[in-house]
Amino acid sequence: MAHGERYVVGLDIGTSKVCTVVGEIVRKGELDIIGIGSAESKGLKRGVVVNLEAAVESIKKSIEEAELMAGVEIGSVHLGLSGPHIKGFNSRGVVAVAGKNREVTREDVRRAIEAARAVSLPAGREVIHVLPQDFVVDEQEGIGSPIGLTGARLEVNVHIVTGGQTATQNLVACVNRAGVKVTDMVISQLAAAESVLTKDEKELGVALVDIGGGTADLAIFERGSLWHTAVVAVGGDHFTSDIAVGLRTPIPEAEKVKRRVGCALSAMVDEDETIEVASVGGRRPRVMARRFLSDILQPRAEEVFHLVWDEISKAGYEKSLNSGLVLTGGGSVLDGMSEIAEQIFDLPVRRGVPVGVGGLADHVANPSYATAVGLVRYAERHQPPPDPGGGGALVRVFGRLRTVFKEFF
Repeated sequence: MAHGERYVVGLDIGTSKVCTVVGEIVRKGELDIIGIGSAESKGLKRGVVVNLEAAVESIKKSIEEAELMAGVEIGSVHLGLSGPHIKGFNSRGVVAVAGKNREVTREDVRRAIEAARAVSLPAGREVIHVLPQDFVVDEQEGIGSPIGLTGARLEVNVHIVTGGQTATQNLVACVNRAGVKVTDMVISQLAAAESVLTKDEKELGVALVDIGGGTADLAIFERGSLWHTAVVAVGGDHFTSDIAVGLRTPIPEAEKVKRRVGCALSAMVDEDETIEVASVGGRRPRVMARRFLSDILQPRAEEVFHLVWDEISKAGYEKSLNSGLVLTGGGSVLDGMSEIAEQIFDLPVRRGVPVGVGGLADHVANPSYATAVGLVRYAERHQPPPDPGGGGALVRVFGRLRTVFKEFF
């Protein structure tokens, strides 16, 4: 491998699909997507493992597909975490500035963050992230980087994200059984924000709503930092179930109908538009008005956004969202979702797709890849400097193997 050449891998294990994305770091801050693997998610429910063997098979399939496309062997991944067991809260740490000249050093910052994270957690919970928001030196607030400033007292505000120990351990066990190591765990809201939010949006105040198969994950950013996270236990699979029950059609067919002709806002559908829907038990397909399908989807979409609005209001950020809302995740692809969100929140709403990457960028320009692409962007930003040996243990190029295949076939 060439000197300094590095690869990063993101693994997003969702309720609907398992997605692996391989990124190649071209230079600092520049990332090319070189491999994508996707497999139907089995053995998982709302981010929690319910069948270990099935989950391992799904992960293996997704990783193998990404390996083939990228021409590299994946040794370790950045793993996305989601599910109702993820909980976040804000904390504050205070320390006296050490040193004779009272100049804030990296060590002071580290001690302040350690003081902020020294909170008692309920049994069975572990800290996943401690994310600094801003610092206070003496009484000067809103400082982004305090290193080098002079003061006697240093305070830090942080957002602490915790997860259920058993839920995260089971997920890591699945990844390990699939033959790869977990380098780091990142909550899906934080990962998705890396790929779909702009710096200005984070600065002005924005709510990111990542609608997956089993849950809708919320993250609120303000002044460039993460201030609130929450998980709403309703996602795209609930829309599919509603269609299956309402139209009396099998679940796989309901999913196809949702993707092909679904619209979450009845007003956007012509009254005379019709659709063909398969019946259960081998009966003949039926033809019905497309608006009937929208009448089933609209109440569920409204429910998702009302639950999200309740979370935002409860946390007290309803007046802070100057940039509005950004919807992402597979559930946001449904027509009419942005329009309903605009009606409910009375704020500007846009659909977020991954940006800021090269290579196979057009293949991942879809909200359903937001978390996976965000994971590789997060990995690239937090990557240690390249070692002289090149890629290290993360990946190994298949080049020699492919040459052998060419010789024989």
